[in-house]
Amino acid sequence: MSTSNELLWSIGELAERAGATVKTVRFYSDRGLLPEAARSSGGHRRYGPQALERLRLIRSLRTLDLPLPEISRILEDEDAAGPALENAVDSRLRELGSELRALRWREAALQSVRDCPPAQRAGRLRLLAALDTPPSTAPLARFWRNWLPPRMPRPATAAFLEAAVPQPPDEPHPSQVLAFARLHAMTTAPCPDGRQPQPEVHRVAGARGAALLYAGLAEAFELAASHLRRTHDPHPGEALDAYVAAYASAYGSRDTHEFRRVLAARLTAEPRLHQYWELAAVVLTPPGSRPQPTPGSADDWLRAALSLHNAEAA
Repeated sequence: MSTSNELLWSIGELAERAGATVKTVRFYSDRGLLPEAARSSGGHRRYGPQALERLRLIRSLRTLDLPLPEISRILEDEDAAGPALENAVDSRLRELGSELRALRWREAALQSVRDCPPAQRAGRLRLLAALDTPPSTAPLARFWRNWLPPRMPRPATAAFLEAAVPQPPDEPHPSQVLAFARLHAMTTAPCPDGRQPQPEVHRVAGARGAALLYAGLAEAFELAASHLRRTHDPHPGEALDAYVAAYASAYGSRDTHEFRRVLAARLTAEPRLHQYWELAAVVLTPPGSRPQPTPGSADDWLRAALSLHNAEAA
């Protein structure tokens, strides 16, 4: 037998050299992942050193839990450590990240059920079971889109949603999971009369005016948030001026003492979403930390500053 023939192995010999089973070798061979060097006179497969190296690579890739289509693309790449492998590893890392995030949410949800009083466990379990893991923010975004004036420009809507919809943390505490579940329940529950209450300023300002309003409010909320982070008491100043200017532009008015007095009365009559913002703050804040500012807490601070200004001006 020639030297080249001495380097050809049967399927059983290849399996033995690779530390695999014959069934495994046949499985990969049938799927075209292992090259045959020749066939015996009886039609049996024969494999050479290239098949052994490839089989070892396939088994290494399988330990990373890469799917066969990905492995096939890697084997077709001229460089076994080239772009196909890099892309496959990056993709698998992303998948594992999502799986780990889902497991952390499930773990925190189970802890929340375990730690609550026995009489509340069935209700809490139902509340948490309504959430996907990891949870989606789509229901919250849908809630706010229905709240905002119709036909408001897309950039203005996107900017508001970014501020109003809290992103679920990757490693949540049970309290954060519970708060997000309550937000989900709140935003998906049907309104008593079938319609969400709308601020009166939406009707007055219309879509274009509302875009100006929310752009101005975003600036005012950010200014107020800096005061909230430093635990400053509400007071007149730049943040309040930006807040009032936003409403003045929406109403087509000027910022005067009379306008501020009327605005305070109008704001008192508008619907509030205190519970939403309280829950959002819990979702955003790691346990033991100072509550993170939200548009709701910034609005409360600014309303208090407006009341203080009006009292001083009276």
